Amino acid sequence: MKIDPVNRLRGTVTVPGDKSISHRAVMLGAISEGITEADGFLPGADCLSTIACFRKLGIEIAQEDTHVMIHGKGLHGLNAPSGTLDVGNSGTTMRLMSGILAGQTFASTLDGDASIRKRPMGRVMTPLREMGAEINGAGEGLTAPLSINGQKLHGISYVSPVASAQVKSCVLLAGLYAEGETTVTEPTRSRDHTERMLSAFGGDVRVNGNEVTVQPEPHLIGQKLLVPGDISSAAYFIAAGLLVPDAEILIKNVGINPTRDGILRVARAMGGEVLLVSERNVSGEPVADLLVKSSPLHGIEIGGDIIPTLIDEIPVIAVMAACADGDTVIRDASELRVKETDRITTVTDNLSRLGIKAESQPDGMVICGGQFSGGTVDSFLDHRIAMAFAVAGLVASDPVTIHNADCVDISYPSFYQDLQKLTGV
Repeated sequence: MKIDPVNRLRGTVTVPGDKSISHRAVMLGAISEGITEADGFLPGADCLSTIACFRKLGIEIAQEDTHVMIHGKGLHGLNAPSGTLDVGNSGTTMRLMSGILAGQTFASTLDGDASIRKRPMGRVMTPLREMGAEINGAGEGLTAPLSINGQKLHGISYVSPVASAQVKSCVLLAGLYAEGETTVTEPTRSRDHTERMLSAFGGDVRVNGNEVTVQPEPHLIGQKLLVPGDISSAAYFIAAGLLVPDAEILIKNVGINPTRDGILRVARAMGGEVLLVSERNVSGEPVADLLVKSSPLHGIEIGGDIIPTLIDEIPVIAVMAACADGDTVIRDASELRVKETDRITTVTDNLSRLGIKAESQPDGMVICGGQFSGGTVDSFLDHRIAMAFAVAGLVASDPVTIHNADCVDISYPSFYQDLQKLTGV
């Protein structure tokens, strides 16, 4: 994929539905009673993997583009699968489903692609085993495929060493099947879509700062949901709108959940003009349209509690930093090393290929603002790397070619088409 530099971006874009919320709509819909309908669902590869897994567990799911209808069978209505549950490239599917499957009355196996088999699963296996789960991995026992022999579970009070919505959600979902309440405490608060949606479906959830508690055996009832646009997908257009010289972009219907809005806070701290228009509440989630205009940016330091609210946006924040005046320091983000790729390495390597001085750190990076040259980068089959460097191509001195660019299908299949529409070409 070749991205040509542009000097103008104008128009309106509607980004795909939130990936995190789409996953959870299928999962909670499957273990609820009655029908759950979700409009705005993200039909990307990861979320389709979640649908495929629950179909193998005996759940009837009708999916047509962005509309999904899940025929829930209740908390104990899943059936033993006839074969391995393939999560594809989706870490969310594997980690959250582990919590649900740990409390079933049958055995199951979760597996995925080569990337998934490298990602750490010990972070969910440890608390699940504390709850009485029988779960085993491959290699040194901490990676996929995961073999789960459903057991009676007991509630625990788990202090997570990392702020991770996937870990938290896994334990909370397992807690639905446990004897006694289950509590998860995080060092800082991670995204809270599971807590919000579980409450909407009838779950007994209590939130106290960084601590979340669920009661077991809730009576969950299917819901009608409208999935807002994914702020992680909107981030690329936020960056493009700020960086391209003559740009004004309206991004419609974006979720601005405060556990996910770090990109907005960072953009403004760097001097960017991002306005919230028509703020509203949709299916329990705060939503707004985002108006983004060209802005001169300056380097800042990014670290601490804000990191969990923007962890997926750091690749495109790094692209913003590369065009800013001065240096940007990103720290406390070691979680980047265990994403689809080691995003500290892949980001800094690609920045260097395009003439930007960037230094990797154990838990982040230091980026010196400058001017992108043209050249060739590799996505390393990581969708967020591909989209971030497509934005870099818009403001480079010469075209940027992205190898393995089609991996955007994981979360945003129409990304390149939507980007091209804004260029007017």
